[in-house]
Amino acid sequence: MLLIKNGKIITMADKNYNSGSILIKDKKIVEIGENININSNEDCKIIDAENCWVMPGIIEAHCHIGIQEERKGFEGNDCNETNESITPYLRALDGINVMDSAFHNALTAGITGVMVGPGSSNVVGGKFVFIKTHGRTIDNMAVLEPAAMKIAFGENIKTNYNQKNMMPSTRMSIAALLREELFEAQKYNQNKKNAMKNGDSFDEVFRRECWLPVINREIPLKAHVHRADDILTAIRIAKEFNLRLTLDHCTEGHLISEEIKEAGFPAIVGPSLAIRNKIETQNADFKTAGILHKAGVKVAITTDHPVTRIQDLPICAGFAAREGLGIEEGLKAITINAAEICNVSDKVGSLEIGKDADIAIFDGNPMEVFTKTMYTIIDGEIVYEAKDIDN
Repeated sequence: MLLIKNGKIITMADKNYNSGSILIKDKKIVEIGENININSNEDCKIIDAENCWVMPGIIEAHCHIGIQEERKGFEGNDCNETNESITPYLRALDGINVMDSAFHNALTAGITGVMVGPGSSNVVGGKFVFIKTHGRTIDNMAVLEPAAMKIAFGENIKTNYNQKNMMPSTRMSIAALLREELFEAQKYNQNKKNAMKNGDSFDEVFRRECWLPVINREIPLKAHVHRADDILTAIRIAKEFNLRLTLDHCTEGHLISEEIKEAGFPAIVGPSLAIRNKIETQNADFKTAGILHKAGVKVAITTDHPVTRIQDLPICAGFAAREGLGIEEGLKAITINAAEICNVSDKVGSLEIGKDADIAIFDGNPMEVFTKTMYTIIDGEIVYEAKDIDN
C-alpha cells in the first residue's frame, strides 16, 4: 500500500483537493479524499506531499522513444523502413529498446505513459503501441497494442521516394496509394465477414489482417500532417472510408480550425519547440493548440521525441498555455486529453478510483520551468524520486 497525503490534488476529473490524500493498493487507486485513515497495523508507505502538486502521470501522445534512440545513429534508429512505401504489418512493439536513456528522462519529468510508433517516411508506416515508461520488457510495459495505424502525408515521403526515383513523389500519389490500400483492406474485411457468416473457408492474408482493427473502427489512423492541405486530405480520406483519425502535428491547424472542428477529429499538436527546418513547418507556432481548443477541437501536445526531448513535454504545454491554450487546458493536453485521444483513458489520464496508480508529484505547476518532479509513480511503485537527481 502507498498513501500520498497533504497534497494539492489535481485529479483531471470532477473534484480537486487543496489538501488531500490518495490511497493506492494492488497497483490501483482505491480512495481519494481530504483525509484517509489507514489501519496502523497495515504495511503502508507514506509520502507527505505538502506544498506539492499531485497529478495524473503525464502522457505523451506521439513520440519515437526507444525506436529512435538518442546518440546511437543508424544502429539505434528503427523508426522508418524506407525501402517500401506501404508497410502496415510493421509493429512498433518489435522495434522499441526500453534501455534507451530517454525512458529515464521521461520518468524525471513525471511522464508515465507514451504512444510510440514508426516515423513518417512511408505512406503507411505500421502500428503504434501505448506503453508505460518503466520496465525492462516491452511486452509487460504495453497497455494497448495495436493502438493506432500510422499514415503520413507531405514532405517526408516525397523526399524519401523522390531520392529513389520511384512512386510516391507527389501528394497526389501519396493519397492514391493510401486509398488503394484502404480499398483493398475494406474489401478483404467484407469478404472475410461474408465467409464467416456463410460458413465458407477463408484464406487469411497477413498484410490485410493488420488492417481489420482500423476498418472496424477499433483503432484510428494516426496521420502525420503539417500543412493545411495535407490535414484536409487526411480528413477527406478518413471520411471516405468511415475511419477514426487523429491529426498528429497539425502544424497549420490554426489556419483551418473550423474545418477541423467540423470534421470531428482530435489534434496532437507539436513539436512546436523545434526549428522550422522544413517548408511544411514554416507556420509552426505555440498558438495553434489554443486556437484549435477555442474552436472546439480536442487537443493534446507532443514533443515528437527525439525532435524535441521528451522531458520537455510539460514545458511545451506551458508555452501553449501562455499562447492561448490556458493553464487548465494545458494540463489536460498532457493528461486526460492525451489519454482519451490514445484510447487509454479507462486506465490512465486522471486520478480516479479504479484507475492505474500512475501519479506524478511536483513542487509546483509542471508547466513552469523551475518546477521539479519530486516523485513519479507507475502502477503504485515509486520509480523516480527527486533525491535521484542526475549529474
